[in-house]
Amino acid sequence: MDLTATYLGIVVLFVIFILANAIRILREYERGVVFRLGRLIGAKGPGLILLIPIVDRMVKVSLRTVVLDVPTQDVITKDNVSLKVNAVVYFRVIHAAKAIVEVEHYLDATSQLSQTTLRSVLGQSMLDEILAERDKLNAQLQKIIDHQTEPWGIKVSNVEIKHVDLPIEMQRAMAKQAEAERERRAKIIHAEGEFQASQKLSEAAKVIADEPIALQLRFLQTLTEVASEKNSTTIFPVPIDLLTPFLGKDKK
Repeated sequence: MDLTATYLGIVVLFVIFILANAIRILREYERGVVFRLGRLIGAKGPGLILLIPIVDRMVKVSLRTVVLDVPTQDVITKDNVSLKVNAVVYFRVIHAAKAIVEVEHYLDATSQLSQTTLRSVLGQSMLDEILAERDKLNAQLQKIIDHQTEPWGIKVSNVEIKHVDLPIEMQRAMAKQAEAERERRAKIIHAEGEFQASQKLSEAAKVIADEPIALQLRFLQTLTEVASEKNSTTIFPVPIDLLTPFLGKDKK
């Protein structure tokens, strides 16, 4: 009896071992690339997967979007400016079998490709383009990386340049340039204001020349403004024309 129970226990353990190695459950975002005696069978899943123990081997692949942080790269731009630039790459596996068969460690391969492409593209660009046309460079990077990873069954959906670190000397030079630009605009605006004011004064002078009474009204308005300041002394200019009759009488 004891021997029979021992054999039965061994059989049960063997069956459990077989089932444990034959049954796989994959989530909705997972696929299993199955190899049978080293030959590719295909990608299976999601759900319950049955494998032949010892004969079949399965490699699990995630189909979710991967956010790959590209390490900071030293870049020399086309106008010989040294920069430190990092970026982020968004990609996902489209064909699980290709991602396993066509390339070894597709995550590392995509990371290395992203780093070299980032240095190459930014090295062919001017500093002003990197700072002002980042969307254009992002699209160019995405197109190049996606084209090279397509044989691996990987789709690159987006590439974003995160940070551009300028040298201190370049930051100071750009600050001086921006300050000079603001001063130039201020002088232009001031000159335009003076020009417009001179035009208005010229028009006003023509009106006063045609209507002498306008000058008297302006004179009275100026006196009203001076009186409103509560000054202790008020200068009251008298036109020479008002004194001319009196001066003529003294001569007689």
